Amino acid sequence: MPTSEKDTSVTTVSAALVSALCKVLRPLVKLMLSKGITYVYLTDILKKIFVEVGDKDFRMNGKPVTDSHLSLLTGIHRKDIKRLRTTTNTKNEIVPETVSMGARLVSQWTSDPAYLDEDGHPKPLPRFIRDAGKISFEGLVASISKDIRSRVVLDEWLRLGVVDFDEQRRVCLKVEAFVPAKGFDEKAYYFGHNLHDHSAAAASNLIGEHQPFLERSVHYDALSHQSIRILAEQSELLGMQALLAINKKAMSLEQEDASKSEKAHRFTLGVYFYSEPVESEKYTTPTDPFTDEKLRNNHSPL
Repeated sequence: MPTSEKDTSVTTVSAALVSALCKVLRPLVKLMLSKGITYVYLTDILKKIFVEVGDKDFRMNGKPVTDSHLSLLTGIHRKDIKRLRTTTNTKNEIVPETVSMGARLVSQWTSDPAYLDEDGHPKPLPRFIRDAGKISFEGLVASISKDIRSRVVLDEWLRLGVVDFDEQRRVCLKVEAFVPAKGFDEKAYYFGHNLHDHSAAAASNLIGEHQPFLERSVHYDALSHQSIRILAEQSELLGMQALLAINKKAMSLEQEDASKSEKAHRFTLGVYFYSEPVESEKYTTPTDPFTDEKLRNNHSPL
C-alpha cells in the first residue's frame, strides 16, 4: 500500500521524543491491561482527548478550530471529529467525596499549630469534643464542616487506612499526607491528579511555552538492594519534611489571599521514589578503567 503524504509526515517527529513516550506509556499500558482496558477501548478515549486538546490549545488567532483543521491536525476523520466535539468533556473529574473532605482535614491536622506536638508532628486526637474540646477528632471535622459527622469520616478513614487508634484509643494519622492505603477510587483519583501535573510540567518544559517548571530527579543504577532500602527510607523522611513545610506555607498564603480579588491559581508539589532491578546486560564487566569508574558513578545531578 503506498504511503500517503500525511503518513510520511510522521518521519519528522523526534525519534528521541518517540522513545521517551514509549517509556512513559509502558507502565500505563501495564496498568490498563491489568484492569481490563483494551487497545480498542483506549483508542476511543484517545480520539476524544486529541479532539479536546486540538480544539482548546491549537486555535489560530484565537478563533475556533474548524472540523477540517482538527482533522488535519489530529489525523482523525472529519466524521469522527463532528461526533466527538458534541460528546462529554473527558476533563470532568470524578472526585471521591472522601478525597475532597479528607485533603482539607489532613491539611488542617498537619499545618495548624493547635493540632501539632512540640516536634511539629500531628498530635494523636481524642475522639470527642466532650473529652478534649476543639483539639479532638470531632473538633477537627467540625472546624472544616458542620454538615458531616466525625464518626462517618472516622469509619471511612479506618477503612482506607489513613488513621488508626493508639493504646489510649486516640485517633492517629498514619501518613503525613493524604494517601489512602486502600480504596481504589481514592487511589485512582490521586494517580490521575499527580501524574497529570507531573507530565504537564514536563511537557510544558519540552514545548517551551512557559517559564520552566521545577522538574528534577536524581538516579543511580549500580546499587545493592540494601542501599536502595536505605535511600528509600531517607527519601521518604526528607520528602515528607519538604511536603509538610510547603503545605504549611500554602495554607497560610491561601488564608491571606482569600480577601484578594485576583484569579485563583492552583499548584502541585510532588515527591516520588521508584526502584527496580537493573537489566542483567548492564552488569557486564567493563574492560576500560575509565568506563568502570563511569559505571560506578552513573547518576544524574539534581
